Amino acid sequence: MHRRVFAAAGVYNIVWGCYAAVDPQWLFRIAGMPPQNHPQIFMTLGMVLGLYGLLYLDVALRPAEGLAVAAVGLAGKVLGPLGWLWLALTGEWPLASGVILVTNDLIWWIPFVLYLHDCLPQWRARYLAAGRR
Repeated sequence: MHRRVFAAAGVYNIVWGCYAAVDPQWLFRIAGMPPQNHPQIFMTLGMVLGLYGLLYLDVALRPAEGLAVAAVGLAGKVLGPLGWLWLALTGEWPLASGVILVTNDLIWWIPFVLYLHDCLPQWRARYLAAGRR
């Protein structure tokens, strides 16, 4: 299951990143927001998410080695929605912009947590064994 989840996350992030580079105004159109003055910022976000996609594909290929990547990925998937919540509560962004959270963040929380839960004991055992050498 973990391999399939991270393969899907990898492909999704690469596709999302490429689309953000090609059409950096899409979220602003969908949410009824004014276009960005500097769309390069959203393009850069797409580049970063696309690179995360490559890392997620690596976790799919080598799940025993992916704890750090998955932990950082999950942190981003929690911190991103918290940042969006601040923007929504302060009125900077409309609630309609929250569409970005569903597929970028929320659907990945449970599978990433399950993966971390499942691989943490093996990681801990390897870490303790390395310390005994």
